[in-house]
Amino acid sequence: MDASLRRELGAHLRAAREQVTPAQAGLDGGGRRRTPGLRREEVAALAGVSVAWYTWLEQGRARTTRQVLDAICRVLGMDAAAHRHTLSLAGFLPAAPRAGRAPIVVGEATRALVDGWATTPAAVLDERFDVLAANRAYRLVWGDPDAAPAGWRNALLLLAAPHVGGGPYRVVAEEPLLRGLYEQFRADTAHWPDDGRAAEIVALLTKERPDAAHWWECRAVQDFAPITAAVEGARQGLRLTFSLLRPVAEHGLYVFAHTPADERSREALAALIG
Repeated sequence: MDASLRRELGAHLRAAREQVTPAQAGLDGGGRRRTPGLRREEVAALAGVSVAWYTWLEQGRARTTRQVLDAICRVLGMDAAAHRHTLSLAGFLPAAPRAGRAPIVVGEATRALVDGWATTPAAVLDERFDVLAANRAYRLVWGDPDAAPAGWRNALLLLAAPHVGGGPYRVVAEEPLLRGLYEQFRADTAHWPDDGRAAEIVALLTKERPDAAHWWECRAVQDFAPITAAVEGARQGLRLTFSLLRPVAEHGLYVFAHTPADERSREALAALIG
């Protein structure tokens, strides 16, 4: 494991530690605390390691074993996705192919699948959520990604800044959707802390939405689960279920589908698409 990954692992563990209360770890609160979450010495004691060694681990200065990391993940109450991410950062599980190593080409079958969903907005994304292809329904609802500035042709960015895409609709209460997507984005890109494009996306998110800077600084990871959200526009409002699907035969791709959540939304999309 190289130094950048050790630092990323340490930052990930520190962020997770700060989210756990003493009560959640089965400890007395211990009085007033200057910083949130558990203390390093508490994690070390519960995981059965020395305080000095755990401190070095958070600082990216120590190597570890899978058994010790499993114990730390249990102490920090990590769910399956965060636990898997921790093991992957430490090199105990395979990481995804390095982002940006080679251009990703959308296969004909995946493109035909997306284009065939007449009343379901859908796009093909890479692991950074950059938009590689989009069907007509997607462009009518969210605008044409190709018309956005090059750095902004990204599903996460376009949802965070709908004015950039130029489409007639926007998500009403976007926090659950943006956070869910961002936690999947981090799970996919944190293995490559030197990836320039991922860093650019985070910088643009922070610039566009400084009010949500704490989201972009958070190192939480999670497998994206379908989220239903209200969408409003110049015409009738919609309810869409946002899902991420992976084509089995095309590694490194997602299909980002926005399925009408009820019959009224389906009819409204059909009228928009014509």
